[in-house]
Amino acid sequence: MGRVAGRFARVEPRRRVRYLVRGLLSDLPRKNCWTIAEWAGEATPDGMQHLLGRARWDADAVRDDVREYVTEHLRDEDAVLVVDKTGDLKKGTHTVAVQRQYTGTAGRIENAQVAVYLVYAGRRGHAAADRELYIPRSWTCDPDRCRAAGLDEDTVFATKPELAARMIGRFLDAGHHVDWAAGDEVYGGNPKLRSALEERQVGYVLAVACSAEVTTRAGKFRADVLAAKVPKRAWQKLSAGVGAKGHRFYDWAVVDLAEPRPGSRRLLIRRNRTTDELAYYRCFSSTPAPLATLVRVAGSRWRVEETFQSGKGLAGLDEHQVRRYRSWVRWVTLAMLAHAFLAVVRADEHARHPAPDGLIPLACNEIQRLFITLVVRSVHDAAHRLRWSAWRRRHQARARASHYRRQAANRT
Repeated sequence: MGRVAGRFARVEPRRRVRYLVRGLLSDLPRKNCWTIAEWAGEATPDGMQHLLGRARWDADAVRDDVREYVTEHLRDEDAVLVVDKTGDLKKGTHTVAVQRQYTGTAGRIENAQVAVYLVYAGRRGHAAADRELYIPRSWTCDPDRCRAAGLDEDTVFATKPELAARMIGRFLDAGHHVDWAAGDEVYGGNPKLRSALEERQVGYVLAVACSAEVTTRAGKFRADVLAAKVPKRAWQKLSAGVGAKGHRFYDWAVVDLAEPRPGSRRLLIRRNRTTDELAYYRCFSSTPAPLATLVRVAGSRWRVEETFQSGKGLAGLDEHQVRRYRSWVRWVTLAMLAHAFLAVVRADEHARHPAPDGLIPLACNEIQRLFITLVVRSVHDAAHRLRWSAWRRRHQARARASHYRRQAANRT
């Protein structure tokens, strides 16, 4: 918290943001301004809501602090930048950027808000270093709706690959260097993103659809057609990294592509050893990379799913109950900071205090449990609990009366 304290000019928001981040790291079953304010000992949620909505501080500056914190403590020469999107299910139509759209969170089309994240993934650990909210065309074409949600009236539509390119550019412009980037088919199928990475001399292993067309010296082929031509001797069994159940072994093959531009371009093919299901990746590097390196980068993409899972499960990344853009940016940035703290402590503990025989290494959820128990557990007396019970019931009574008035007006 000392790293970001200078972003808050007044002592009140500086103290309150500390309470909020601790609340995000707590074991509250639901994390929002109400529950965290009660947990922190405040009389009402007004202060927390003010911190997210109206207080004067720069969430992008804090985001930069999070990026520096992550890269400083998780630094790895072989780190990979992974881009991916995740959705938060929402009700209604007024929450910023919400619409019916596909989200992997539900596995179907739902009313949701979607954001793209940039995850720094190295051997020491992984954590989100940047975020961008995806604003659909249904919003950018409606200036009044944008204004009501706190967006600029001239907000321009940007695709998810464009948001990914924007975040990678910010990361590189801040003076950091990585050799590789990874992402799923949404990003691998976008020529502009691939060109942007090539111009910055960042190698990539980006998933593509089976229908993607690639050019070899023998001509142009669909990826699945080219995979059928790979001889048996070209397949190699390699691990894509260690998962919860051990190494993830697949069969891999690589095919050189013909491109007039400088650099090495290849099609990487992955085959499931049990189901024979195939996956395809476009690869680029300034000089030819070994197959094992391409496989390692492809396997790094799973780190983003682990980041989403722990960020949501441990730090409340998806539990915001805010409607306006500024409040969303601030909540998500502070949740990224809370999760980055867990990832950094985990990395430092693994380096300084390796687990003895008979114990698995400390995981983020166990670190959170110890942190809650030893450092931040809040205990309040009965009077505090009763005051909050009265406040909630009073607020609910006002909301019910307001609903009844609207209902009566509609009947007339």
